[in-house]
Amino acid sequence: MPEKATRLTQRDIARLAKVSQTTVSLVLNNRSDATARIPSETRDRVLKVIRETGYQADPLARRMQQQRNQILGVFTYESVFPSSSGDFYHPFLAGIEDHAERLGWDLLLFTSAPVTDGRRRIFHENNRLRIADGCVLLGREIPADELARLIAEEYPFVSVGRRDDAGAPVPYVGADYATATRTVVERAQALGHRRIAFAGLGVGAESSADRLRGFREAAGRRAPHLPTTGRSPGEVLDDLLEHRITAAFVEERADAIALYGAAAERGVDVPGELSVIALGDSTRPVATDPDFSGFHVPRRAMGLRAVELLEAILSGATTDRQLLLPCELTDGITLSPPSKGA
Repeated sequence: MPEKATRLTQRDIARLAKVSQTTVSLVLNNRSDATARIPSETRDRVLKVIRETGYQADPLARRMQQQRNQILGVFTYESVFPSSSGDFYHPFLAGIEDHAERLGWDLLLFTSAPVTDGRRRIFHENNRLRIADGCVLLGREIPADELARLIAEEYPFVSVGRRDDAGAPVPYVGADYATATRTVVERAQALGHRRIAFAGLGVGAESSADRLRGFREAAGRRAPHLPTTGRSPGEVLDDLLEHRITAAFVEERADAIALYGAAAERGVDVPGELSVIALGDSTRPVATDPDFSGFHVPRRAMGLRAVELLEAILSGATTDRQLLLPCELTDGITLSPPSKGA
């Protein structure tokens, strides 16, 4: 076999066969429970590429594969069910379950973690991480020290959401909030909006910072950043009107809904007098959800791709370990050109 062939990876085979790395892994490991779902022509195409290239799987990775429990751990830093945030996390969990089923893995939800100083912690005296082959982490904010320890202990994991504060590269599948936010701001500007504002945290979690960064990239440094925490929807509306804002880009969808309601009570027409753009999906329960202009987060796809990435890591595949997925832009009914004279 030529020396060059020994340097091929599963990623190379997947690219040549025009399939996913997961499909290559399933074929290589001859998983009868999962490969049955792979069309025979797809399996034959993968095997043909393997034969033609002389690919051989890394023996260490194959031994690790054979020693797996076929159990995928899921740890959530916020309670996901039964809870008020269940609707937000459900698509993530659905994507995780879907791909785990394709791989023939069982899911283990770690629920024994104690709450310390108001936060759940993955590391505690009775943690059972090692039961699972690897773990998918869910949470708006994940402690940097826990991420760093997972990396130091070489425990296989993938974070759902971008993380950059662990002191070392964190494997993650996140949403490209910055690009989506920049795009919807540019749409509003193309309609003629010049007095625009960002409403929300914009700091703390990477998802918040990324939204504000995307807003700044399109709107510039002078556009107002208005806080929503600890303020009523009416107070936020007063602030927007005082600044003569014609388009408000709201980080949290629940805040956008509350602002929409406050405007209706005041007789402020949305979007005629004030356009309201929602930058994602609500993490809090809401009674109604107008057809907002803005974007949705690809939550199901993020869960699915997180499991796919974890499988690649466990298989020893050489692959990108930090992925950002595009958000789904929505036209909605809450963005229109500003009224004349605004």
